Amino acid sequence: MIGISSTGFCSYEIDDIITEISKYFDFWEIFAEAKHHLRVIESKLPALATSFNLKYSLHAPISDINIASFNERIREDSVLEILSTIESAIQLNIDKITIHPGILSISVPCMREKSIAQAKKSLRSIDRISQQYGATVAVENMSSFPFFLGQTSEEIIDLLDGTNLAFCLDIGHANTTNQTESLITDLKDRLVNIHIHDNNGEKDEHLTLGDGNINFKKILSKLKFYEENYIIESKSILSGVKSRDYLKTIL
Repeated sequence: MIGISSTGFCSYEIDDIITEISKYFDFWEIFAEAKHHLRVIESKLPALATSFNLKYSLHAPISDINIASFNERIREDSVLEILSTIESAIQLNIDKITIHPGILSISVPCMREKSIAQAKKSLRSIDRISQQYGATVAVENMSSFPFFLGQTSEEIIDLLDGTNLAFCLDIGHANTTNQTESLITDLKDRLVNIHIHDNNGEKDEHLTLGDGNINFKKILSKLKFYEENYIIESKSILSGVKSRDYLKTIL
């Protein structure tokens, strides 16, 4: 199924944006930030869900969240925020949640190994609690921005080692790190979600499909085994609809 997600949607009231989404899509990955933070919408969504024939997944919050933080209080609070999100999602009958693996210190260089250790500690906690809730939590590969963890298949494998956490392939991010084929090959057994958007290979632009240099036909030919959702991460409804139509021609 083809769905849509956008950080830009979070500035609109859920009543308004869900009406627009339902005109063009059957699936919405809610980005749980700002006006769509689950504590904001959890009282409204059940009633709205009865009026709109949509299916849902969730992208956990990323603002002010860093599960790889050196500061234990920040790391623990970040984990608690994600666990709270998982709990609210399950109460809303949303059982697939995508999360980011954390970021490096902006001020202290040469600490990647320490950051990875912190992230792995956090991911073990998230894995344990998510299993208790019956949620599927997928860790997303990140773009080439220098402070991001999880840019390569090797690092994602290391982060997930010893857990039952799943993997979300972000095709746009992978294009900026030249990791697309490796991520598909090395993590296909954990793959439960795909984010799809375009760019020109240098930065995370979230362009309409076909407006960048990604060879989607080649990539999708390597994903024939995949039977779950493609989530278009767009800047707008219009861009999402254009990407949907493009994607339909090659799926």
